[in-house]
Amino acid sequence: MNEQEKSFLEKVKIIQGDNYATIEDTNELTTSELKELVNYLDQTPPYHSLSNLKVLVNQTFSREVDEYFKRKGYDLVDEFVTVYKKLEKSELEHSYTLKNLHMIPENEFVHIWMQAMESSLNAPSSLTMEEHMKSVQVELGDSYKDSCIAVYEGDQPIGVMMPHIEPGTGDEGRLFYFGLIPDERSKGRSKILHKLALNLLASVFHAKKYIGGTSKNNAPMIRTFLANGCEVKDVNRVFYKKSL
Repeated sequence: MNEQEKSFLEKVKIIQGDNYATIEDTNELTTSELKELVNYLDQTPPYHSLSNLKVLVNQTFSREVDEYFKRKGYDLVDEFVTVYKKLEKSELEHSYTLKNLHMIPENEFVHIWMQAMESSLNAPSSLTMEEHMKSVQVELGDSYKDSCIAVYEGDQPIGVMMPHIEPGTGDEGRLFYFGLIPDERSKGRSKILHKLALNLLASVFHAKKYIGGTSKNNAPMIRTFLANGCEVKDVNRVFYKKSL
């Protein structure tokens, strides 16, 4: 890798899973550097076999960039809203039961997670549930069992939350996934459970800040973010490319 390539790669964040990669923080790039990044991905073999390659293009870029991505074989699939909140430890009374993978079998958690993804307002994923779980394991390492949490009301599973510290950081909290199963939506639970997830990030995972996000089409989740004190950090157009 030459110095020019190293320069633009240092400005972005690459989240690498088992069979996917997502490139974030493109707002620090110039238009020329963003095009160089696309060319770099095209010319680098490890990215060719991924089933899911996404580039988040900051809204500050002109539509000229969109046309460049399309010429390179990418599809514009979504607009993604990123939010930020400074976290502080606090207590939250609630009546829910939380069970991670030290407490329940993995297949039980996967089944609940699969239900939580049904009819989501976010852009659909091309990964299978097996690939999703493998990606969690690869990205989070041995601690993934602490982060895969099913939420129950009494004995009834109602959703999942997956709090973790973003790899490569010491205090950036994220939710790998957060969602309720379809029958439990629109009942006022989302704000409480999201706030509970933020409390877990601060008190159990020792996160100092939270970075979250959702599709621009997911108005209920955006309302939940704002209700829990999150601020919109930026908006990105999401470009997706199938494996070469």
